[in-house]
Amino acid sequence: MSDTFHPLDIRMLAMLRSGKRLHGLFNGIPSPALVEMSAFAGFDFLVIDNEHGSADLESTENMLRAARASGIATVVRCLMHDIPRVLDIGAGALQIPMINNADEARDLVSRIKYPLPGGLGGTRGSAFSGRAAGYGAFGGPSHTQRSNEGIALIAMIETPEGVANAEAIAAVPGVDAVFVGPNDLAHTMGFENRWHEAPVQAAIAKTLKAVAQAGKCPGILALNAEDEARYAAWGARYFANVSTALILKAFREAAGG
Repeated sequence: MSDTFHPLDIRMLAMLRSGKRLHGLFNGIPSPALVEMSAFAGFDFLVIDNEHGSADLESTENMLRAARASGIATVVRCLMHDIPRVLDIGAGALQIPMINNADEARDLVSRIKYPLPGGLGGTRGSAFSGRAAGYGAFGGPSHTQRSNEGIALIAMIETPEGVANAEAIAAVPGVDAVFVGPNDLAHTMGFENRWHEAPVQAAIAKTLKAVAQAGKCPGILALNAEDEARYAAWGARYFANVSTALILKAFREAAGG
């Protein structure tokens, strides 16, 4: 089968390693139509937000199908306990919140990799009956290899502890990118949602530069061109906006607000 039609889309890893700027969108609305619209609008990637969004696993699987059909690369942001099932429904990239140190990052990598002969690999449970392996059509060692070598992992830093350990987190083999969550970082630093306060911006700068120093892709939320330019100067290449913010802005403008 052509890689274009394989259910497990692993393009995100090469994109993160490309050195190019990437522009994507967090989407917490369980709608395959919005996934398609994001593709047709020209975004490089879409983050299916299962940390704060309302999608269940079936909706997530259908959004992954819509992404594959419309050609947009996808990331699924999910909580740690959802990792096995999200991988089995075909996520080719995961973004995991609240990683605070290198030990947590190593544990995360282990959860995403299948065990290999000789005690290598990780601790992911093996089942080839789900969508990721074509319901068994593409199971076995080839699926194990494709998954272990192709699934991208983006760790999120959202606390002062994570900022202090940013370079060590990024240096863990198997971590492909590190994304700063500015809202949570501002809250954990005592600034509520005011992430443009100088101390929060200094922490963001420190983190992005440390990730770049480690040779990994730095990412961050960027809601406007001014923020993107500032963060790009600190090394960021993986930028995400938010679907609901863009939709609400468009609706307000249409309503004359």
